[in-house]
Amino acid sequence: MKKSELREHIIKVASELFYANGYNTTGINEIIANAGIAKATLYSHFKSKDELCIAYLKNMNQVFMDDLDAFITSKKEIKLQLLGIFDFLREFYYKPNFNGCWSIKCIAEIGKENHAVRQEIQNQKTGLLSYLKDIISTNLPNNSNAETEKLSNTIYLLYESAICESHLHQSDWPIYSAKSIANQVISQK
Repeated sequence: MKKSELREHIIKVASELFYANGYNTTGINEIIANAGIAKATLYSHFKSKDELCIAYLKNMNQVFMDDLDAFITSKKEIKLQLLGIFDFLREFYYKPNFNGCWSIKCIAEIGKENHAVRQEIQNQKTGLLSYLKDIISTNLPNNSNAETEKLSNTIYLLYESAICESHLHQSDWPIYSAKSIANQVISQK
């Protein structure tokens, strides 16, 4: 296996374990065993578990953002694009391995002193918020910057609560409720 392929394999295995079991409960030895590699191989690609965690977060976010963008831009109607994040979340919720938001799970497990992981998660959440602003700006070009920011913040907060609460309650009602509230807010525009 090429070095880049091996790195991706390690990230994939770690991602599955971190997402399913949590960051703190997944040990390096478990990752090594599941990846079928030597400890030296792991450490030749990642200097620490935190560095592997950041690679995991980046991998999950890249897949999520690519899939979200493809889903939203496939919708031709403005309202379907604006509410698309909730429809996308509902599809995500029904996947057999749904286990909530990987970054929220991770931030809950790390200490405040872990600035590198915390910064990566903040960057990802800021990126999602920026993406939502772009979708709103494109679909509602007559909105002022303040209106666009307020609407994107609202949709972002509704999405974040929907993903957490659907995971907590093991039900999709929070997604439907968040979408309904977002629809009411958008209809006022």
